[in-house]
Amino acid sequence: METMPTPTRGIKFTKWLKKLGFWGFVFFLTKGLAWIALGYFAVK
Repeated sequence: METMPTPTRGIKFTKWLKKLGFWGFVFFLTKGLAWIALGYFAVK
């Protein structure tokens, strides 16, 4: 019986990104842009 090779770091990261999904990406993108805008207006 063959054993499954352990996934490399890149494969684990890809699976994690797929689990995160589109809405997770949108959430973190919005959050990041909000922090950038907050910093911009705080300095201005």
